[in-house]
Amino acid sequence: MSSYGQHAPSTSFQQDSALVARFASGDLTERDTRSHAPFNDPEEVSAWNDTIPHESRPRRPTLGRPAYTENKITSTNERTPLVSKSSVSRIHEAYEGIDEDSHHDFDYRRIFFEELKTLSRYTLPVFGTHVLEYSLLIAGTVSIGHLSTNALAAATLGSMTASVTGFSIMLGFISTLDTLLPSAWTSSNPQLVGLWCQRMAVVLFFLLFPISAAWIKSESILLALKQDPEVAHYAAVYLKWMLLGLPAYGFNNIARRYFQSQNLFNAPTRIILFVAPINLLLNYLLVWGPKPFGLGFIGAPIATAISFNLISICSIIYGVFIAPHTAWPPLSRRMFTKMPVLLKLGIAGVCQVGSEWWSWELASLAASLLGPVVLATQSILLVSASTTFQAPYSLSIAAAVRVGNLLGQSKGKRAEISCHAAFAIAFFISIVWSTMFMVFRHHWAKLFNNDPEVIVLVASVLPLVSLFQVMDGLAAVVAGILRAQSRQATGGLLNVISYYAIGIPVGMYLAFRQDMGLFGIWLGLTIALVSTSVVGGLIILRADWDHEVKKVMERLESDRDMVDDEESAESA
Repeated sequence: MSSYGQHAPSTSFQQDSALVARFASGDLTERDTRSHAPFNDPEEVSAWNDTIPHESRPRRPTLGRPAYTENKITSTNERTPLVSKSSVSRIHEAYEGIDEDSHHDFDYRRIFFEELKTLSRYTLPVFGTHVLEYSLLIAGTVSIGHLSTNALAAATLGSMTASVTGFSIMLGFISTLDTLLPSAWTSSNPQLVGLWCQRMAVVLFFLLFPISAAWIKSESILLALKQDPEVAHYAAVYLKWMLLGLPAYGFNNIARRYFQSQNLFNAPTRIILFVAPINLLLNYLLVWGPKPFGLGFIGAPIATAISFNLISICSIIYGVFIAPHTAWPPLSRRMFTKMPVLLKLGIAGVCQVGSEWWSWELASLAASLLGPVVLATQSILLVSASTTFQAPYSLSIAAAVRVGNLLGQSKGKRAEISCHAAFAIAFFISIVWSTMFMVFRHHWAKLFNNDPEVIVLVASVLPLVSLFQVMDGLAAVVAGILRAQSRQATGGLLNVISYYAIGIPVGMYLAFRQDMGLFGIWLGLTIALVSTSVVGGLIILRADWDHEVKKVMERLESDRDMVDDEESAESA
């Protein structure tokens, strides 16, 4: 967690820093330095501002390090962001002030280990957040699973439908913020963080309409897909009640990235730590509790929806009363601008996130055709792999934030080394999970099921799942770094080719034509991940980081120019 905002500087410190920043940028005259009085009287400040013509405001270069300065002096307080990066940095590290891209004592090894520490510190709270959020969905499934087999099947089908038609699409669009927010936070205008979040909220608002329509009509859709009528009916009921939490789900993912981009990684973890026990209690009361609390089947989706909304409320409270307001601008018509940027990156993000998500649903559907024992085994392997995936996925988010922050600071070389450190951590995490699966492969299935056939089949596939862990971890980091580089389209294309042109066709051929069964399906998925991680890794390792910095600077400059133009229009 960034120390920024934990010990808020005094007003006088902010004023002095702003004065020094303006002097360093050449924006202050001799008159400014003779007297400090105008900073303390808002009326004098306003009068003094009027003496400075707007058109005399210096323009900034479009490339290289941002030299954004504000020629207009305003009254400051403890919430006022400083407009120059040179005055007070928003990332406090041991190396602060060192420009690795230019000084002659460049030390790769030192920077590499510094990035290892930073990424590890970022990853741990994100991992806790995702594991606890995963528990919100698991708790509902476990609660329903004890009602009946059909109830469990309906909940599983409803959850899968929600993921394919709703959650994956929303997350694909929201992944755009992994590109935009971290670099905005370390730029000279940190309020762009909040502005992009407001814009994404507008996009999600309109996205809710087609998703809600699909969920409301889900029963007829599932029947058209030849699902069991009773299971399809209850799955549709599950989705209709989950609609109560759909807007909150989108808001929570925006809020999480808003906090994480400012290095407030512990904020979402604290919130989910508060809500997770409440979710367990709600599942018990609403599914199994005494009347009038016990609602049976619909109690689980209601409990999950309530928990999502509680997270939203807590996020708002945290953002308003605890977190610094440095990154939040007032609501304005600017939140309706730059929509083409969000739509372009968002659609690419859906291809990147959704293509991988949907491939797993196809694999499970294929496994269901091989019989109940194979389907039970697939469920165990999928839950196991999904749980261990939370660690590299958390690392991918940390890497996206870290690389984006560094690009926003024009530290291209350090961003490159941070990628190397992220790959090293991913490899270490993967080796830990692989070793665990190999050591306990003959006993792992007993955690879920006592069927001897299932236990034997799980043990036979787990060695492949162990190899899969390494590729899965590296692929997750590749996806995160590509998002930081605003290359969602590259990641989406890579996933589509790897899964749908290579992995799934090979897996289906091995499973059904070569009689390799479930092992063949997982072998195909592993081949897809090998392709994604190797090709994606080469793309990242061969990236031109000076060009990546240039792209970020141009995007930030575009936003700052729009702000200037709107201020000019308002002042006129």
